[in-house]
Amino acid sequence: MLLPSAHEQTELIEVVRITPDANDPLPKTMTGEDTALWEEAEAREALALVKELPVSQPGQTFLPGWGMRVHGPRGMLFEIAFSYECHAARLWGPAVPHKQEGLYPFDPDSPPAMELLRRFRSLV
Repeated sequence: MLLPSAHEQTELIEVVRITPDANDPLPKTMTGEDTALWEEAEAREALALVKELPVSQPGQTFLPGWGMRVHGPRGMLFEIAFSYECHAARLWGPAVPHKQEGLYPFDPDSPPAMELLRRFRSLV
């Protein structure tokens, strides 16, 4: 998956167990429970997995279950919400160029996707 160049400034990642909002499928920010903070090596490893997500055909309904708020030295850089059921991730935020914002289809059965999901689930 294509990440904005600002990902190189990452200092920490908030992992969010997303609460679905039926009224707004594409909210301005993720709502849910913060389940962990990943710093340094953990944050770099998570973003490396995201970068390795292979492209796939997206499903029809975007219902994300997990997300990441990526922070740099001056605050939040971007957010990524993952919908394993519809095979897509949504990328947006202040450090994301407008043309790069949007949905990115990925293969949820790929090794990087499965490892990322394993890491998410281990937090609950």
